[in-house]
Amino acid sequence: MFVQEEKIFTGKVLRLHVCTMEGAEWLEEVPEDTTVEKLKERCLKHCVPGSLEDPKTVTHHKLIHATSEKVLTDTKTVLEENIQDGDVLLLIKKRAPPPLPKMADVSAEEKRKQEQKAPDKDAILKATANLPSRNVDRTVAHHNMRDFQTELRKILVSLIEVAQKLLALNPDAVELFKKANAMLDEDEEDRVDEIALRQLTEMGFPESRAVKALRLNHMSVTQAMEWLIEHADDPTVDAPLPGQTPSEATDEAGASSAEATPGPSSEAGEEEAKDELTEIFKKIRRKREFRPDPRAVIALMEMGFDEKEVVDALRVNNNQQNAACEWLLGDRKPSPEDLDKGIDTNSPLFQAILENPVVQLGLTNPKTLLAFEDMLENPLNSTQWMNDPETGPVMLQISRIFQTLNRT
Repeated sequence: MFVQEEKIFTGKVLRLHVCTMEGAEWLEEVPEDTTVEKLKERCLKHCVPGSLEDPKTVTHHKLIHATSEKVLTDTKTVLEENIQDGDVLLLIKKRAPPPLPKMADVSAEEKRKQEQKAPDKDAILKATANLPSRNVDRTVAHHNMRDFQTELRKILVSLIEVAQKLLALNPDAVELFKKANAMLDEDEEDRVDEIALRQLTEMGFPESRAVKALRLNHMSVTQAMEWLIEHADDPTVDAPLPGQTPSEATDEAGASSAEATPGPSSEAGEEEAKDELTEIFKKIRRKREFRPDPRAVIALMEMGFDEKEVVDALRVNNNQQNAACEWLLGDRKPSPEDLDKGIDTNSPLFQAILENPVVQLGLTNPKTLLAFEDMLENPLNSTQWMNDPETGPVMLQISRIFQTLNRT
């Protein structure tokens, strides 16, 4: 019996169910080594007669394995796609790609993008070429703002002197200033967070180092701990912070000893009261002395500047490191000495301030003096005193008078 050679080597024949989206269904018998592309051609001959005349018809259709929802690859065989006898295949026409935009549409889209695009410098100059020029100098506005801060500082210096004289005439002046000094003790800036300090000391860090780390890192336990670990082998780790004030314990002891000294006579008592008042004045001023930001001091000193210069720069620029650096590199104006000068007491501005009833009443309040002292050395605290019910009205009147006379 003669058998054709091609029949001997023919692979296993699979019976596949093929469906279309239109509802047609039929059975295809194909060897397992048939490519998906050949199978697709057979399916198209069955459901779309004469479709193969267009070679693009095959590429515009795809076969999907119904069970796995997998799109079959044209170059692979039925066996390679792991198709089994009796599987269901779905013949689907591929979605046509979106048509290319017409030239008119492209032009309209480009025009829309151009309309939404921000104008460049040349377009701005062209559009504003016919507008009348105005001499608006931004540096002048900034300069005026700086002049206001400078003048306000001079006003505060002179008002502090007036307030001290007025309060010294009060029979209860010593008690008033003792109370004021106590208010400062309650609001001490260098007070260390006891809970944060205890956490660090319980970790084994020395208390003095922990205090320094907390002050350098704004009472953040995590940052303070990182600083302590980083500077564990630093020989200067126990050095005092730059610009740190002397121990207040000594000051308080001296003041308390002065308070405890009895007077032998009324005249001596008055003298001692004046001396005690002077000491309290000094103590209040000492507590409100400018305290530079330790981190800013260290950063600026690492640039090569002297510590005294750095402290002066930070004092002039309200503890702002970048502004202090510009001051050090520039003409260094205003100078630290300019900060301690008061306003001309015979000037119309100062006279108008002193004649204001709200200011007059406020100058007899020790808290106003404390506010002036604090704002003098820590201008960033001005907002706090502006919102205070006792000192806020005074500051508001000073600001209004300055602005009114500055416009005339």
